[in-house]
Amino acid sequence: MQPIIVHYLPILAFLVLAAVIAGAMVGGSLLAARQKPYAEKLSAYECGFEPFDDARRRFDVRYYLVAILFIIFDLEVAFLFPWAVSLSTIGFFGFLSMVGFLAVLTVGFIYEWRKGALEWE
Repeated sequence: MQPIIVHYLPILAFLVLAAVIAGAMVGGSLLAARQKPYAEKLSAYECGFEPFDDARRRFDVRYYLVAILFIIFDLEVAFLFPWAVSLSTIGFFGFLSMVGFLAVLTVGFIYEWRKGALEWE
């Protein structure tokens, strides 16, 4: 009987290969690219604002709206993966449930679009 660790060797090989490839890419970019940093390039980027401005300044509500929309559609994708994997076992009812879920999200998206909430002017 083989020890259980033998079953994990392909995963270990994959992780080592990924580390080698990542290291080669970082090393290659350091060798091939010109390294001439300047003050603007090294400064912090704060969503289009000056990084060292007043911390109590008001943000435009559209930033929050985009964040909420991202969370909604990110969760939608997170729900689609297990649904797609188990579609053969959940049957037609599961399919209709997901169609209803997607319909509610689509109606909300169309409402936001029509209201002009996605316009950046």
